[in-house]
Amino acid sequence: MLTLASDPRNINKVEQYVNQIASRYKLDKEKHANLLISLTEAVNNAIIHGNKQDRSKTVSIKLAQTRSGLAVRVSDQGCGFNYDKLPDPTSPERLCECGGRGVFLMNQLCDKMRYINGGSTVEMQFKL
Repeated sequence: MLTLASDPRNINKVEQYVNQIASRYKLDKEKHANLLISLTEAVNNAIIHGNKQDRSKTVSIKLAQTRSGLAVRVSDQGCGFNYDKLPDPTSPERLCECGGRGVFLMNQLCDKMRYINGGSTVEMQFKL
């Protein structure tokens, strides 16, 4: 498990963590990249949107091996959000907007994604 204070400067610690996972589970370049991008987005969302960059709050990352691969959970101490109400970033009126694509990107790069605890935890699964 990795626990980070909700400071955007801590995002760089995610890369070291992913490199350790990639080495331990012998991930190919594509899986490594998918995990890195997804986890970076999830931690960034947890720090900025979940914990509102409150440095007294933390973001935790938990890794578990499953029958088919890896499950990674990112949890924040915020009040969660309604993930069903996120606007579609691929709709024509949103294509030129900056931001708003993280959850969409995570969904594309992992094999399965779900929210728990009212949206304050995201679990991403990667098949190996």
